[in-house]
Amino acid sequence: MMRWITLPVLLMGLIGSQAAQDLRSKVFLFPRETSTSYVVLKPEIKAPLRKLSVCLRSYTELSRDYSLFSLALPGSKQDNAFLIFPQPPYFSYVYINQEENKIKTDLDILDWKHTCVTWDSETGVIQLWVNGKLYPRRVSQKGFSYTTEMRIILGQDQDSFGGGFDSNQSFMGEISDVHMWDYVLTPENIQKVVADDYTGNVINWGSLNFEIKGNVLIEPKLQCKSWGYTASLYTQCFN
Repeated sequence: MMRWITLPVLLMGLIGSQAAQDLRSKVFLFPRETSTSYVVLKPEIKAPLRKLSVCLRSYTELSRDYSLFSLALPGSKQDNAFLIFPQPPYFSYVYINQEENKIKTDLDILDWKHTCVTWDSETGVIQLWVNGKLYPRRVSQKGFSYTTEMRIILGQDQDSFGGGFDSNQSFMGEISDVHMWDYVLTPENIQKVVADDYTGNVINWGSLNFEIKGNVLIEPKLQCKSWGYTASLYTQCFN
């Protein structure tokens, strides 16, 4: 039996099935301080998460604190379910289920920075890796899990589910190579991610579903990347 599909239904289907984009040669450029510009990431979460890892690169000259990666859950007091929140020049905050974990890091310099955060519900252990270096671990929210309904935003700190932004906490600069996994990366995995040789199974920069809000640009990646404890030994430039 032949069925006719009306044009509005067809258009809705096309919009809903928008293809993921390969951004491996691109960056998100956040050109100015604002409360209206950000990127919504759209992962496919099929089961509650009891482990996770998030990695990304960032480049900014901000000297105030700012949000890099904000994951919120629906409901009251779930806006900082998972938040990576650097505070230059010496600290980074990692929030798990609203709990603040302040971690001292090396002095920020004006360069690309690679950040990875892992968390395991079974032990509560948080790992913060910056440019391939592990900082002192913390323990937070043992036994917690993330529901499948979540909102992930780059460039703004959510103070409510998908909103409540403050320009004084917004990111300004460039973000690239965002990946997320539903397990804890090993040290060997981390080094592969830094070298662009390991991709996420929840969020993959090479196949990214996202939506841009406000003034965020997709620009070519123009950078030199370094990894390893002696950066001068492992440097590659590309565009």
